[in-house]
Amino acid sequence: MPWLHHMRWPEVEKYLQSRQLILIPVGSTEQHGRHAPLGTDSFIAIRLAEDASRETGALVAPPLFLGWSPHHMVLPGTISIDAEVLSNLVFLEIESLAHHGFARCAIVNGHRITNLSWLQIAAQRAQSELDVELALFDPAYMSREIVAELGFGPFGHAEEIETSHMLHIHPELVNLEEAVDGSYGDRPLYDIDPRSTKDTLAYLPSRLSEMQVLASKTGGSSGHPTRARADLGRQLHEHLVRRLIQVTRQLEGLE
Repeated sequence: MPWLHHMRWPEVEKYLQSRQLILIPVGSTEQHGRHAPLGTDSFIAIRLAEDASRETGALVAPPLFLGWSPHHMVLPGTISIDAEVLSNLVFLEIESLAHHGFARCAIVNGHRITNLSWLQIAAQRAQSELDVELALFDPAYMSREIVAELGFGPFGHAEEIETSHMLHIHPELVNLEEAVDGSYGDRPLYDIDPRSTKDTLAYLPSRLSEMQVLASKTGGSSGHPTRARADLGRQLHEHLVRRLIQVTRQLEGLE
């Protein structure tokens, strides 16, 4: 597996003689209900990057297991880093990579909408200052064409979408017997599902008081994780890998 941190520098130098592409998986460490691991978002980003790499030969940068998760601090194990720090960290990572010749980067985000704002800032800054070409790949946005076909319900947290994905890539880390269904916290004029065509306010992380209520009812999940199925997770994953391969080919001018 072509992980950058598994290689010796002469091997990296040889790679850069013919290619400039690298994948950067970014996730989080935060609660995912009683049934799924804290590293869910990171594991999803890592496996997508790994499987796309197997098909394309692209190098993969060390994964970032840290994200912006202030609303999930209600449950133990969650690590939340300020968005400003994370944005600067990813920019500096890209700056180091660009210095050596990695001029094309695909950031694979596993932490959904909460990571996107600061990743967009980091990516825009990198494009402006470093003369690199970037793509920001988010599974929630890149699966809008298949999630309805698979019968998934609305976008939540540790719901059937994320849990199905984990049942496919890391079934040994999921205990579906502990899954608890809950409401989506419906609010007027507020719908954060990327598939939605409704009028909506922009996303804001929930207040801790709201998350404490959710934690007491479901253990931190929203939606219907009990409906998760590994076969649906496999179809979702394969679709996302195909899309990520397309993105890498676009970055390298092959499509």
